[in-house]
Amino acid sequence: MSLFVLNQNPSIALQYLYELRHKDIQQDRLRFRYNLQRLGEILAYEISKTFAYPTQKIETPLATINAPSLAQVPILLPILRAGLPFYEGFARFFDGADSGFVGAYRQAHQADLSFDIDLLYATLPSLEGRTLILIDPMLATGKSLLKVYQALEKFGTPAQLHIAAVIASQQGADFIGQKIPQASLWTVGLDPHLNDHAYIVPGLGDAGGFGFWYKNIENLF
Repeated sequence: MSLFVLNQNPSIALQYLYELRHKDIQQDRLRFRYNLQRLGEILAYEISKTFAYPTQKIETPLATINAPSLAQVPILLPILRAGLPFYEGFARFFDGADSGFVGAYRQAHQADLSFDIDLLYATLPSLEGRTLILIDPMLATGKSLLKVYQALEKFGTPAQLHIAAVIASQQGADFIGQKIPQASLWTVGLDPHLNDHAYIVPGLGDAGGFGFWYKNIENLF
């Protein structure tokens, strides 16, 4: 598996990541979502450097030239719901892309702090021979992402698989490298470890706010 870590080199992405991590600044939810979107745009640009751009003859207002253009648009696949603002950044850059959507989440932790993954929803076009960008803001253990990938087998085999995350743990990156070695992992930051609840440390908290939603879902019915 190839690994790209954006914050290993200086760029404006460092500021966006700083604001996402900061426990006070991240309380501005509009800014939080906007920073996720902007980091999605930056990673989309980095991933685009690996694509093919064959030339074809076109006419400008002044001349005829051979100009490179994108050979094939990718398929964008965010994991709902935390992945939506991050996905918007990719959709802005790959504005002709096809999209799919997958709903997956951790069930409540058991007594030994282990947890199961529920896959609730999946819809997407055929992946056969296509370039797939799997979009999930937080790559912690990698178990939910692996379960999503395994569920995609019935939709075909992509020619290229890119996994995009804002924050990945070293453990999650190692796990994906073992289980999906053909993938390319792109992340803004690679954090050193997980805590006892399998949350990324130092991380940025819960990108989707799912913990609150889960505790209160019974009040909706």
